[in-house]
Amino acid sequence: MCGIAGEMTFDGRMASAGAVEAMNTAQAARGPDGAGLHLHGRVALGQRRLKIIDLSERAEQPMHDPVLGLTVVFNGCIYNYRELREKLRALGYQFFSDGDTEVVLKAFHAWRERAPEQLNGMFAFAVAERDSGRVTLARDRLGIKPLYYAEGKGHVRFASTLPALLAANDVDRSIDPVALNHYLSFHAVVPPPRTILKGVRKLAPATVRCYEPDGTARERVYWSLSFERGAEDIQRSAEAWGEELLSALRRAVERRRIADVPVGVLLSGGVDSSLITALLAQAGHADLRTFSIGFEGAHGEAGDEFQWSDMIVERFETEHRKIFIESARLIDALPGTVRAMSEPMVSYDNVAFYLLAQEVAKHVKVVQSGQGADEVFGGYHWYPKLVGSGNPAQDYARAFMDRDFAAYSAQVSAEYVGLDHARELVEEHMARSLANDPVDRALHLDTTVMLVDDPVKRVDNMTMAAGLEARVPFLDHELVELAARIPPHQKLRDGGKGILKDVARRVVPAAVIDRPKGYFPVPALKYLEGPFLALARDALCSRAAKERGIFRRDYLERLFADPKAHITPLQGSELWQAALLELWLQTQEV
Repeated sequence: MCGIAGEMTFDGRMASAGAVEAMNTAQAARGPDGAGLHLHGRVALGQRRLKIIDLSERAEQPMHDPVLGLTVVFNGCIYNYRELREKLRALGYQFFSDGDTEVVLKAFHAWRERAPEQLNGMFAFAVAERDSGRVTLARDRLGIKPLYYAEGKGHVRFASTLPALLAANDVDRSIDPVALNHYLSFHAVVPPPRTILKGVRKLAPATVRCYEPDGTARERVYWSLSFERGAEDIQRSAEAWGEELLSALRRAVERRRIADVPVGVLLSGGVDSSLITALLAQAGHADLRTFSIGFEGAHGEAGDEFQWSDMIVERFETEHRKIFIESARLIDALPGTVRAMSEPMVSYDNVAFYLLAQEVAKHVKVVQSGQGADEVFGGYHWYPKLVGSGNPAQDYARAFMDRDFAAYSAQVSAEYVGLDHARELVEEHMARSLANDPVDRALHLDTTVMLVDDPVKRVDNMTMAAGLEARVPFLDHELVELAARIPPHQKLRDGGKGILKDVARRVVPAAVIDRPKGYFPVPALKYLEGPFLALARDALCSRAAKERGIFRRDYLERLFADPKAHITPLQGSELWQAALLELWLQTQEV
């Protein structure tokens, strides 16, 4: 796990070591255990290292193999690297390290652009070929690890974070109106390749992008998620699905134990993280370390779920740490939270993950987390609304999207209005989805688009800001493929995630499973009173915000007058959404 960066030039200039060093420095938190730079003519590669597998210097990056003529920088973890190493040895390859980075390098030599298809894990990597001059970028199937790029005059740069590209300068920092529409309408989700800034793009999940020495680029998607199911899938009983699912979950959790350092669990007390904890305990994971976080309540809304996590701790006798955050500390942590965001992310639990990661990193370097289960197994409230829908795009939009286009047009300045791109995204995706059932179409959209640029990005950004690696077993691609074959009615049972709850009942206390659905609750940010309201007002009334002119002043005045009256369908604060965007832009000096 680490931060990677690089530059490739196309106009005869040497690559800039200074630009790559600046990107490396900006990503230092992602890799506090070491740094490296490789410069060869028109290609420069950089890396910040977090030592997880093969702690020796043999596994340092950038990793160069002079015999093969390849240099790689790699971020992530390949869970089947040991099996792949034996497969590659059988093909005649020899190894000088014991980690997964060298496996990625030699897998690329063996299979070139098809190498990612061999990898089971989370990854983003770049490989420079000495002989052809080509540079290849690749990202894992579900976008767990990020990869941003900026194409400039005569060069392209890439990095694990968007702010790293800004640190190298020479980037168009103007607001992308299409991305702004997505941010404000699609719950802060900006799908690839766009970001909120015109000059920065991100590689889509399951994609390989190759740059030739003359600057031409081509892309190939190497994996897609299908919801097609055969007759036996439709007829299979819940009990049979449960057996298959439990086996797949055990494999997914076991794979993510691979490390040369201790592995813990972020335990929220919900079904997902409780199930991970139970499966690890059953697998004999001795001295299992778990971590929970809670906040002060507000307006009668609880700020912690400790009673549920305590049940799991007691049942499985984990080494547990509870972290309670007072509101005064919460507001102090917001600047660091915003600074850790590669893109503006509006969910309240960003600050929860940020603070939790800062504490957890004092004890372990790797954790497993339950992100992805709701999208993969149908846990959200909008999925039942699509059962039998004759217009799934419309029904999904009503339940999920933060505002319709009429409201959007009345809230932003005229220069940013444009078209209803977010609604077009939903309609296009629903129309071309590899699924027939409307619930399946929504699950496909959420798993391949929303999940990538909301929950998954949030966990990566906030944990890596503390030099902590987060692994997400519910996004094991084989598990996700299995879940897609399970008929939607098996998922929507029991208030959502029915088939997953069936499995959980075998190992987790029933009270945890039957409790009301919860989230990382941060009530103080939802209601924006006192210092939180002052923070939002100061950001949106600043000179920078006025000169930027994204929002209409009459709209902002309505938000300031009564923040609690402007709550989105997903129970988000419109004022916080606007303020967070401005705070991020100011933090990044845009």
